[in-house]
Amino acid sequence: MAHFGMPTLIETKSIDECVTLAKELSLDFIELNMNMPEYQLENIDVEHFKNLARQNGIYYTVHLDENLNFCDFNRYVADAYLKTVSDTVKFAEKLGAPVLNMHLSDGVYFTLPDKRVFLFEQYKEYYLKAVRDFILLCEKEIGASDIKICIENCNGFKPFQKQAVETMLDSPVFALTYDTGHDHGLNGADGEFIFQHINKLEHIHLHDAVGKSHHLAFGSGEADIPHFLDIANANNCRVVIETKTIESLKQSVEWLKGNGR
Repeated sequence: MAHFGMPTLIETKSIDECVTLAKELSLDFIELNMNMPEYQLENIDVEHFKNLARQNGIYYTVHLDENLNFCDFNRYVADAYLKTVSDTVKFAEKLGAPVLNMHLSDGVYFTLPDKRVFLFEQYKEYYLKAVRDFILLCEKEIGASDIKICIENCNGFKPFQKQAVETMLDSPVFALTYDTGHDHGLNGADGEFIFQHINKLEHIHLHDAVGKSHHLAFGSGEADIPHFLDIANANNCRVVIETKTIESLKQSVEWLKGNGR
């Protein structure tokens, strides 16, 4: 069966507030967002986080920095992101976090009169080598632990990204995150690709949506939330209720209760 969790919301000022809210709503886990200053590795007291989790019966997953670009052509930039991932794997192991969620960067594109040219597509051999090097690094750092790095769909997988994802999924340390709201705004384009690799789906970011407007409370939009919950349960996924406000999170939990979930 699926586990349910919450993101670190901008309205919560500390991990203590997040844990209090998660316990109040009977959630299983909290996804730490590493874009926020309070969740930078140097600002985290690991023992405090572990004690809070143990005392309140929750655990953590980690959302890596959304700017993560380990394929950047500038090696100083790429190396900084590689070190970030390496350090975060070590942190996750100490914390007992089973999942690192990541976005796959589009990289830079040139806008021509008739199309966009993505540099990662134009220089795909370089790009895919960087992907393979990243895989080797992650396998080395994760070792025998059960941590999975889950790749999230964002604004439509480009052809070069699909090739990268399929290469990554050949490794046992990678899996998929399905963001249902992002996919809704793309009329299911990413979902079609993800469902081709359904055996690799382990994490879901679930929110309601209307057109391209998403991160809405369950039941307030046009997304088929029951369908996505069935997918989550069938694949034993962790589900982040990815709303952006405390009120929307509470509404979503009430919707779950009201619909027998």
